[in-house]
Amino acid sequence: MAEITAGMVKQLRETTGVGMMDCKTALTETGGDMEAAVDWLRTKGLAKAAKKSGRVAAEGLVGVISDGMHGALVEVNSETDFVARNESFQSMVNEIAKTALVAEGDIDKLLDAKFPGSALSIKDYVTEQVGTIGENMTVRRTGFISVTDGVVAAYTHNQVAPGLGKIGVLVGLESTGDKAKLAELGKQIAMHIAATSPIATRREEVDPETVERERNVLIAEAKESGRPDNIIEKMVEGRIRKFYEEVVLLSQAFVMNPDQTVEKAVKEAESTVGAPIVVAGFVRFLLGEGIEKEESDFAAEVAATARG
Repeated sequence: MAEITAGMVKQLRETTGVGMMDCKTALTETGGDMEAAVDWLRTKGLAKAAKKSGRVAAEGLVGVISDGMHGALVEVNSETDFVARNESFQSMVNEIAKTALVAEGDIDKLLDAKFPGSALSIKDYVTEQVGTIGENMTVRRTGFISVTDGVVAAYTHNQVAPGLGKIGVLVGLESTGDKAKLAELGKQIAMHIAATSPIATRREEVDPETVERERNVLIAEAKESGRPDNIIEKMVEGRIRKFYEEVVLLSQAFVMNPDQTVEKAVKEAESTVGAPIVVAGFVRFLLGEGIEKEESDFAAEVAATARG
């Protein structure tokens, strides 16, 4: 069995909001499997909702760009937020984002592409900048979306410079209607996506394994109540419907008007745009999502420095 460390217990507590002892028990029961421990806590009714993305610990910037019918995202990480506020770093991320339009979501193609105005590849240029700035940096990922007729709207949250921030979103809307009005709708939907972090555009696009895992957790949780199987089945089906409403973009309550779903808002906008609208898809990057930075004891570091 894996050793249950204090760091693991702390991570689970921060992810679920559950007490330390319950977190330690959950990790012990699941052999140190963090994901299984979250599910174990949920079946006991201790963690009503788990944070899906984990803690955000990496620094840097997300770069977002759209030329109207195509859009690209890049995440470039640095060790500290101080570097992310540096104009040279921001300029580099901006240029990489522009190049990402050509890479069309292929990270290897992006890294091998020439950095604008340089004979170096983006990969080698970033390596060179590590030496200049004095801090490790990496181009972590890129995303891309395009439409055949319509717009790709972009939104940047916690923006530090145009197209650069902590959250980047692209959403594609297919329509032959008024492009300016379509872009306004797209911006609103992109802002909604930044706030709600859906996992799919439509119900049928949700990974079946994700649904099955949720169903298993709900069944186990319901059984804890001691209710009969026929009641449990109805309870679980109702909660699965609620799950879809929470994670599917078109089924979510629209943040601009919570009384209607995103799907209904899009339908209503068709009269203003002057043509049918189809949400082609979206891409959302949250800076540092899924990365956990090693924690350090700052006081201990200062003491060690003082001792020489």
